[in-house]
Amino acid sequence: MPSHLRSPALGLVAVLAACGPVTLAQAERDCYQRARLAQQPRGEIAVGAGSDGRTSGSLEVTVTSDYIMGRDPSAVYDACVVQRVGVPPSRPLYSFPDWKG
Repeated sequence: MPSHLRSPALGLVAVLAACGPVTLAQAERDCYQRARLAQQPRGEIAVGAGSDGRTSGSLEVTVTSDYIMGRDPSAVYDACVVQRVGVPPSRPLYSFPDWKG
């Protein structure tokens, strides 16, 4: 392969490798977060002050289409896991100890 084509080809291989298979456990963790966002928006507020007396602040709110459409978080979780790994979750959303639904 000519040297001018080798670098882009290696870059493509690296990108495709990053899109490789996901484990069921990883899919469940990722989809749990998506289900939380389907349940309600999440946000973060930051306030600060500098040594020069200046103040600053920021606000970040995440609202998903699942929340806007009123989708059931459990159904969002199940569909997400199946989409990511091709099999149903190993446990239901409501079995997570920190799930408050």
